[in-house]
Amino acid sequence: MFHTPTLPELLVILAIIFLLFGASRLPEAGKALGEGIRNFKKALSGETEEEKKVKEVKAEEIEKEEKKT
Repeated sequence: MFHTPTLPELLVILAIIFLLFGASRLPEAGKALGEGIRNFKKALSGETEEEKKVKEVKAEEIEKEEKKT
């Protein structure tokens, strides 16, 4: 069905992107793409920062209770 792009195909794609965005906007586009991928991975993991903090607090509470006994 799909094939992996070869080196000449990738070079043509990169040249088109360069012509569309220009040299000054490519770093901005790369940064935005990286942030989008990072957010997508966070969404896939299903765990938000708040959930992580709640887990850490609960773990600390459990440790404190264990030390008391």
